[in-house]
Amino acid sequence: MSNFPELRTVTVTRYITPLREGGSLPALAEADDDFKYVLKFRGAGHGVKALIAEFLGGEIARLLGLKVPELVFANLDEAFGRTEADEEIQDLLQGSQGLNLGLHFLSGAITFDPAVTVVDEDSASKIVWLDAYITNVDRTFRNTNMLIWNRELWLIDHGAAFYFHHSWSNREKHAKSPFSLIKDHVLLPQAGRLQQMDDEFRKILSEEKLRQIVNAIPEDWLYWRETDETPEEIKEAYIEFLLTRLAHSEIFIKEAQDARQKLI
Repeated sequence: MSNFPELRTVTVTRYITPLREGGSLPALAEADDDFKYVLKFRGAGHGVKALIAEFLGGEIARLLGLKVPELVFANLDEAFGRTEADEEIQDLLQGSQGLNLGLHFLSGAITFDPAVTVVDEDSASKIVWLDAYITNVDRTFRNTNMLIWNRELWLIDHGAAFYFHHSWSNREKHAKSPFSLIKDHVLLPQAGRLQQMDDEFRKILSEEKLRQIVNAIPEDWLYWRETDETPEEIKEAYIEFLLTRLAHSEIFIKEAQDARQKLI
């Protein structure tokens, strides 16, 4: 089976500036392809698990037809960051040698503001469905994690999704959870077509496609101190989570619909 998605791998050549608004100290950086990227570091707070969530969330969103900046694997070599004056940043760079994750920088994009931009019912329903499926806690009024670029809505920052992997226990229970935090979703009031999106997305998200996405997680990100499981077994656990959650999507759909009724 061909590796899907085939992300490009770039080498980071220049650290430009930290992006302080992110909890995990992402940065704007330039790579050897002359493009700029928002870089997420394996040496940051949640380590490789945030990169895995970012990767899986972004690529599932893309598969569902939503707009996400191109993701790339971003290599940091050993010497990178030694001249960085800020000690915290230098430590972060030193602890992030190897493969990290970059999102193509959308120059000139503005942060989505629900008071300014009205999102149509279909788009809102698609995004709410996605976030309920991947248990993304981070698309709220306080932190919308969406950008307007070229008059289109782009999704960014899925690093807080799949939060079950931080405990790595009761995985089946997590997969069947209603995900009550969907009540805080910034687009929930507009999401009136969740059932229709469920019917549509369940056809798109075949086991084969989900396996292709999960199998593209770099093996390098799958050696965890807290488990004896092999990278293959960890991948299988993510696949199992995604398939179980999809098979029981009526649980999170009902939760979102009920929460929406209370809002409107």
